[in-house]
Order: sequence, then C-alpha cells, then structure tokens
Amino acid sequence: MAKQFPELDSAQRKFIEDQHMFFVGTAGPEGRVNISPKGMDSLRVLGPNRIVWMNLTGSGNETAGHLLETNRMTLMWCSFTTRPLILRTYGTARTSHVGDAGWQKLEALFPDHRSARQIYDLDIDLVQTSCGYAVPFMEYQSERDTMQKWVDGKSDDDIQAYWVERNHQTIDGKPTRANDKPTNAEHLS
Repeated sequence: MAKQFPELDSAQRKFIEDQHMFFVGTAGPEGRVNISPKGMDSLRVLGPNRIVWMNLTGSGNETAGHLLETNRMTLMWCSFTTRPLILRTYGTARTSHVGDAGWQKLEALFPDHRSARQIYDLDIDLVQTSCGYAVPFMEYQSERDTMQKWVDGKSDDDIQAYWVERNHQTIDGKPTRANDKPTNAEHLS
C-alpha cells in the first residue's frame, strides 16, 4: 500500500543514495509525457525537500523543453535487490543551463562531466513509497563507459554542435534552450 510523506526522511535518503539508476518523468501542458532512465554519478539529495541532478548529453532533451512550459517533475527509484520498494518524489523543478547564474555552484556538486547540458533543482512537495512486489530482481554489474568514450572522442565544439543538431527541440517540436550559446566557456574545458 502506498504511503505519502511531506519530505524525505533519512531512510529514504539512504535508499536513494544506494540506487544506481533513477527515472525522471515530465510533460508539457500538451504533447507527449517523457519518462527517462538516468544513471552515473549525477544526483544529489541536498535536503528533505531538495534534489539536484545533472543532465548529461543524450539523444533527446525532453525534460528541458517540458520545464520551459511547466515546472512539474517526478523522480522515481526502484529496488531491484532484496528489499521491494518504489520511491517517488513529486515537485517543481528549476533548470540551470551552462552559463546561467548559479551554474558553477551547482556544477561543483558533481564530478566533472564535459557533456553536462543542464542541472535540475527539484523542490519536493510529496514523497510516496509503494511496495514494488512486482519489480524483478536484477543484479548491478557496472556503469557503462559508452557515454565517456563518446565524450572523449569529441571536441567541445563537437558537443555544442550536437546539442544544436539533436537537442534543440523536443520530439513535439518545443524549444529546449540547448542551442543557446554558453556564456561560461570554461565549463566545457
């Protein structure tokens, strides 16, 4: 049975920190709903009602486009190990793009990622847990090195060109700000 809480408690924070993957869900006022898996060392719980996560370059950029229209966001974690649990955080998010005021302070919370496009700052208004009894057991093996190999094979200009070519609009044709020129050039170096 689902239980709801106004904020994350210490056990829930520990559960989040122990997971290797999380899912983000966003949607604009119309168009498609997006659910995307995220991994790597890209998420920080900063308090009982605040989570920030760094969005790395990918094939799409739906979250950025959706948040330009509506700031709703849901994050979800599933236990694939011994304890069956699903945890969701609901709230409103702000987007920080490379070069925005406050980018460097948020970026410093994470390992250096040359392909970081945005950092999302989620203000949690509801936490929900549910059983997860139907979630299968799965074993974590390791992080994939595919993203890092891709980044290592690109120049900073190549990465920005990719953002303009592949990440400047959502699949519904909405803007994402990925084609904005960074004002903080040292981010990519």
